[in-house]
Amino acid sequence: MPRGHLRVMLGAAPGVGKTYAMLEEGKRLRSLGKDVVVAVAETHGRAATAAMLEGLEVVPRREVEHRGVTLTELDLDAVLRRAPQVALVDELAHTNAPGTEHAKRWEDVESMLDAGIDVMSTVNIQHIESLNDVVQQITGVHQRETIPDAVLRRADQIEVVDLAPQALRDRLAEGVVYPEARIDAALSNYFRLGNLTALRELALLWLADEVDSALQRYRAEHGIAGAWEARERVVVALTGGPEGETLLRRGARIAARSSGGELLAVHVTSEDGLRETAPGALAAQRALVEQLGGSYHQVVGSDIPKALVEFARGTNATQLVIGVSRRSRLAALLTGPGIGATVIRESGPIDVHIVSHDRAGGRFSLPRPRGGLTVRRRVYGFVLALLGGPLLTLLLTRFRSPESMTADVLFYQLLVVVVALVGGIWPALFAALLSGLTLDYFFVEPLYTITVGEPLHLIALVLYVVIAVLVSLVVDQAARRSRAAQRAGAEAELLATVAGGVIRGEDALQALVTRTREAFGLSGVRLLVARGGAGGGDAGSGAGGGDSADSAEVVAESGEPAVPPRIQNLPVGARGTLELSGRDLEASDRRLLAAIVAQLDAALEHRDLAATASELGPLAEADRVRSALLAAVGHDLRRPLAAATAAVTTLRQADLRLSEDDREALLETAEDSLGNLATLVTNLLDVSRVEAGVLGVSLAPTEVDDVVLPALDELAVGPSDVELDLPPDVPPLLADGVLLQRVLVNLLGNALRFSPHGRPPVVAASEFAGTVQLRVIDHGPGIPTERRGAVFVPFQRLGDTDNDTGIGLGLALSKGFVEGMGGTLDAEDTPGGGLTMVVSLPAAGEETA
Repeated sequence: MPRGHLRVMLGAAPGVGKTYAMLEEGKRLRSLGKDVVVAVAETHGRAATAAMLEGLEVVPRREVEHRGVTLTELDLDAVLRRAPQVALVDELAHTNAPGTEHAKRWEDVESMLDAGIDVMSTVNIQHIESLNDVVQQITGVHQRETIPDAVLRRADQIEVVDLAPQALRDRLAEGVVYPEARIDAALSNYFRLGNLTALRELALLWLADEVDSALQRYRAEHGIAGAWEARERVVVALTGGPEGETLLRRGARIAARSSGGELLAVHVTSEDGLRETAPGALAAQRALVEQLGGSYHQVVGSDIPKALVEFARGTNATQLVIGVSRRSRLAALLTGPGIGATVIRESGPIDVHIVSHDRAGGRFSLPRPRGGLTVRRRVYGFVLALLGGPLLTLLLTRFRSPESMTADVLFYQLLVVVVALVGGIWPALFAALLSGLTLDYFFVEPLYTITVGEPLHLIALVLYVVIAVLVSLVVDQAARRSRAAQRAGAEAELLATVAGGVIRGEDALQALVTRTREAFGLSGVRLLVARGGAGGGDAGSGAGGGDSADSAEVVAESGEPAVPPRIQNLPVGARGTLELSGRDLEASDRRLLAAIVAQLDAALEHRDLAATASELGPLAEADRVRSALLAAVGHDLRRPLAAATAAVTTLRQADLRLSEDDREALLETAEDSLGNLATLVTNLLDVSRVEAGVLGVSLAPTEVDDVVLPALDELAVGPSDVELDLPPDVPPLLADGVLLQRVLVNLLGNALRFSPHGRPPVVAASEFAGTVQLRVIDHGPGIPTERRGAVFVPFQRLGDTDNDTGIGLGLALSKGFVEGMGGTLDAEDTPGGGLTMVVSLPAAGEETA
């Protein structure tokens, strides 16, 4: 029996319409005559989704008893007995109840597929196993239900059910996704606009990667090595020359002509690190690549044309853009075909665009040597000596005469000089000996014999050798100086690249370590810092450094882990050790490495200074609070004290006749002032405890009702004054009941003060990602955005003229109490106007219950 086909609807978040789209497609297939059943569909109370079930056959669910609760699950046996053509299975990553045949719903789907049933299912991006940690980092929620990537990648068809983030938030606010009681919490937590945007991008990128992987897998299975132009990939070769900007813009235009075209820029670095580029120009071109929406790559290779073509093939490129050579015609004639001609010959099916520019053919440059002179140049020298000598002899023998001897000697001497210029000392010595013997054999009497009968002839032969050696030494010295200049340019480029990475926002230590590994061709580089203090390793030690990480912290690393005996350690000041794994470094490499080590030392020092500054920050803040406290006490303690003193003084005047109402008013003033003064002093003491970090907190599992209801009693308000939304399934929170009650009293007091008549404040509770949130919602004027960050600072308030306002300690105290219990207190806008104060505290785990 042939295996069934799996079709998956992939969504970025709940509520985008996956189940709706699956049911809609099921109805379409049913109208075409397909046998379609709904194996399981989770409507989550959404009316529009439930309406889509009408007209579709639904397989009854199986009931499972678990811990006294009856659960309903997909009935696999019933679906297999029914044997439809297409089964609709919602929530592929769902975990089945204990007691069912399979632990996961995707395993039920596998059984259906093995039975030849086509399956259409749904899954959210947060349930994919490989993305679980990424989603948790974005949303703060750990997903317990996941599906292996391999299962999803085996699907025959994957479709993204897409919805713009703001459109999803609008649906949520309208009550289409969740009930009204869960809307506010959902909008403020998982369904933040930034979260949804990131999840949407993650879903689209995952699907794009799956499509690309499927294409690469198909090409590998069928042995297809050539590029397929399913997607335009344009590779632009950069040399660091001034023509780079022209090439990049031309490549961007080529990529833009096709929908979804991709731009890649590549720069080839030689294996020995010697390059002749302008670091500033290359950095500017890299920035331009990023502005054009492309990516920058750097590869290492001694053969530039081969490296370019291999990179293009490796990325399945369809277009390769290079510039016209900047060499002059003379240089091209002497050094042979250039990079462009070789790339065209090796590119195969990849289209090559050779772009002209202002610098084309503008300068002469000899071949770039390595190690003095290259092996190729020495070979050319020997070839020139072997071919040039016989050809010159053939030419001169035609015009041989006694008077031509001087000219013959000069011609052979010219040949020796030319060979020395091309191939260096060894080809020049060979040409000198060959020229001397040829001259004696063909032009010196007696002819056709090699006889040194005259001392002058021997002197001439020695002069040939001396001239060859001198010219060769000059050529070799010039080549070595050229190499030194190129080396200096390569070092400057490396340092500029590192500095540019840091400027672009990369971590300084990580950027330095990564560039070190890339520049010196190492397999791994790690920066270690002693855990208990500063310390460095042994400079230049070759082995035995593998155990250094046991007592040290790895602060930055790149590449493979270091493995003895391929380890070299370099001390980084007195703070750490740079651990290198790979080839042995030469003396010239160590000179540049010393500069990098100095920068690492400076970066570590900067990190230590930043840590010290962060420790001093709280001290400065505490000093600021104390100064504000003194200023506040000087102003705000006088008001209730003066009012109470005036009232008592008036009452004590025997000669002053007061009515009963006046006496009652004065007593009430004195009582209120003394009460406010007591509250003020208590708050000041509490602020001091919070600021000093000595707030006594006793955490215990606490039911929401046990703190909300006493807070209402303390404020003397009833159900008509405050709306309560406290679902019974909200778990206990881990808190100090006394402190949390004081927080709620403060927040509710503010909400009651500012709520308009007829719209009482709301106290709501919800649970999200292991956190219980208490929301105190009012529909008053709210707080201006520019003041939002200052409301939790002591001695900040919106008004300070009446006797009841206080000195702005309430919210500061509330925040201190909540943070002392391990939670957070945040201010948010209330939908429709107003302010919502959100108290977030961890839910009490089973171990503390």
